[in-house]
Amino acid sequence: MRFPPLTRGRILRRYQRFLADVELPGGEVVAAHCPNTGSMSGCWTPGAPAELSASDNPKRKLRWTLERVDMGQGWVGVNTGRTNQIMVWFLERGQVPGLKGYSSLRREPAYRAPGWPASRFDALLTADGRRDCYVEVKNTTLYAEGAIRFPDAKTERGRKHLLLLRHAVSEGHRGVILFAVNRPEGEVFSPARTIDPVYADTLSAVAADGVEVFAVRIHHTPKGVRMGGLLPVDLSG
Repeated sequence: MRFPPLTRGRILRRYQRFLADVELPGGEVVAAHCPNTGSMSGCWTPGAPAELSASDNPKRKLRWTLERVDMGQGWVGVNTGRTNQIMVWFLERGQVPGLKGYSSLRREPAYRAPGWPASRFDALLTADGRRDCYVEVKNTTLYAEGAIRFPDAKTERGRKHLLLLRHAVSEGHRGVILFAVNRPEGEVFSPARTIDPVYADTLSAVAADGVEVFAVRIHHTPKGVRMGGLLPVDLSG
């Protein structure tokens, strides 16, 4: 999958959660939108190489969007919205290990469960003769203690998605939590128990009840990304 044209720079700081200052090659410093709700721990440091996409939409407050940062081992994808687009693109083409063989994909399907407000997953995969498969994608960039981990900040919303996937399984569907590993380091996935023990416990509980846990690598190329393979999953953390 190819990205839109990207502009190289150096990230100087991240602030107010959704903003980053980036120095462009000519020395100009621009404010970029940083579409990432997590802490971005280990995903940036002042002076690290970064790449930005640009928008010509006059309604946008900021022209630039922070897409990825090189922490020394290769690109780390920090735009969570881009990650969902990437994984849906690969799902549509049957390139995600463990989720091949479906003929149709619906983006952001609504899902209702008793006692819960109306919610949406990232994708619904369907095919004749197969169970419907609800998929929730999580951009996964935390590398700690030799493993790729999620989350990098406490997430009640993430826990809600796990419980809804379990409900989908109880209704006879497949429910998949898909951790999109968006950096080159790490050879195993584990939940970040020290950051959010409730999420880690919930992940283990729903997996025991039939929710499928996949961690799949995104490989960055100079102009985009390609699909990698599955990482082993260790829920003991």
